[in-house]
Amino acid sequence: MSLDNAVLFFICSLGVFNGFLVSIYFLLIERVRRIPNFLFGLLVFFLTVRIGKSVYTIFTPREERNLLIIQIGLSACFLIGVSLFFYLKSSVTKTKMIPLKWKLHFLLLFLIITIVSVIKPYSTGGLFWNTYFVKFIYLVWGVYITLSGFLLKDIFRKLFSKQENYTTSEVWLVGVFSSNILIYLAYIVGYFYFYFVGTVTFSIVFYGLVLFFLSEKNRESIFRDLPEKYSAKKIESDEAALLKLQLDVLMKEQELYRNTAVKLSDVSAKVGVSSHRLSQFLNDNLGKSFAMFLNEYRIEEAKKLLRTNHKITLESIGFEAGFSSKSNFYATFKKMVDQTPAQYQKRFLKD
Repeated sequence: MSLDNAVLFFICSLGVFNGFLVSIYFLLIERVRRIPNFLFGLLVFFLTVRIGKSVYTIFTPREERNLLIIQIGLSACFLIGVSLFFYLKSSVTKTKMIPLKWKLHFLLLFLIITIVSVIKPYSTGGLFWNTYFVKFIYLVWGVYITLSGFLLKDIFRKLFSKQENYTTSEVWLVGVFSSNILIYLAYIVGYFYFYFVGTVTFSIVFYGLVLFFLSEKNRESIFRDLPEKYSAKKIESDEAALLKLQLDVLMKEQELYRNTAVKLSDVSAKVGVSSHRLSQFLNDNLGKSFAMFLNEYRIEEAKKLLRTNHKITLESIGFEAGFSSKSNFYATFKKMVDQTPAQYQKRFLKD
């Protein structure tokens, strides 16, 4: 084996070896039984088997090749696209259990490849495989890649939008999708020109994804289900109405908003709910932050003082209402009333 071939063999084999390790980890070893991780393991496994077949074909003389290995490699290729699609779908939808429809996709493809392998094994039907069936395999792979692209359209929109933020896990999904496109195109090119392109491409994108994973601060979100911001979105209307009434009574009777250091936990304890639940109610039912909620009461208190007490300074009125600084009082008042405190008070001085 020449030096060039030895280097190429090392690069290709290293990707295959590590691909098997990754797939074994996600399929058999990982303790967190998470559907996206299992499907990712399947995807890497089928890709690795396919790449392994290519490495075997490239570096084994034609007369010494085991045709069963070639058949297994091509069969694995038939299941790459469906594994990619449902890995992405399960990640986007946060699937907890594989639906029956998904299983039917895998079952149908598995039956097709099994029937063809039994009726027309590669050892006796190599011409059929190379002339017709391999093209069908790549067609199916391409269809699932196309469907995967549509599946990620909202994430692509986020990536190219300056107004929306995207997460590390979303970038990862795009990376996995893009890597599969590169490998697919490399094999299309290899089918007509340079066969080894697919194996080299796999090694490059494999280690590219590894480097991305290791470089990201929030990488735990890629293979772990992080807690949702809220267990559900809006609180039911009856509970929300009661909580709104309790908060209003509490604020008016105890005037907690006057305390510049009051915290969410202080208020939640007084109404008998968790801080998490109160934050959920304010954000999703009322559409406001805790600070905005307090400031609404503070502004009403300030307006009352501005109307009735003309002897104290505007700054003192702000502090009396619960604002921590003059600038905060002025900015919040202007934003919510569309007037400065002085302009608002002037209307009542004339009267």
